[in-house]
Amino acid sequence: MTSKIKEFPGVALRESDFAEKKILYTTWEPNARYAWDAGIAIGRYLAELKQGRIIGTRCHKCRRTVVPPRNFCEWCFRPMDEWVYLEDYGVVNTYSITYVKWNMVRVEQPILPAVIEIAGASKGMGIMHLLGEVEPDEVKIGMKVQAVWKPAKERVGAITDILYFKPVE
Repeated sequence: MTSKIKEFPGVALRESDFAEKKILYTTWEPNARYAWDAGIAIGRYLAELKQGRIIGTRCHKCRRTVVPPRNFCEWCFRPMDEWVYLEDYGVVNTYSITYVKWNMVRVEQPILPAVIEIAGASKGMGIMHLLGEVEPDEVKIGMKVQAVWKPAKERVGAITDILYFKPVE
């Protein structure tokens, strides 16, 4: 049995066809505007940060308090039961010492990102943020830290409303 290869009608395009303007085409820059909605849980979290407060949510079935807040518990898949105001201090769960910023620019002074377990939240629940007012060799897992907030008039409802976490006694 022989098979015939079907040929498609038309003429193949070559790069020169474009250069010689034998082909009608257009270029344009899209105006791709979009809106981003933080949602109920993160929206409230950001609004509370603007007020200088950290908020989480609690699941009564799992008996966990989580931060950042969520609408649903990822353990039992049911809606969270209540909003809970948390402290603005906690302990260092893990940290890193880096000489490269998020945009891959090298820096001379080290940056100290850390996961901070927030007081009032369940064990292991916290936020990633920067450490400040501490030398890299002084940072320890379990170190107690306190949020350093931007002045109230400068807050915009972002995680950067907390400038960094500093060690406390």
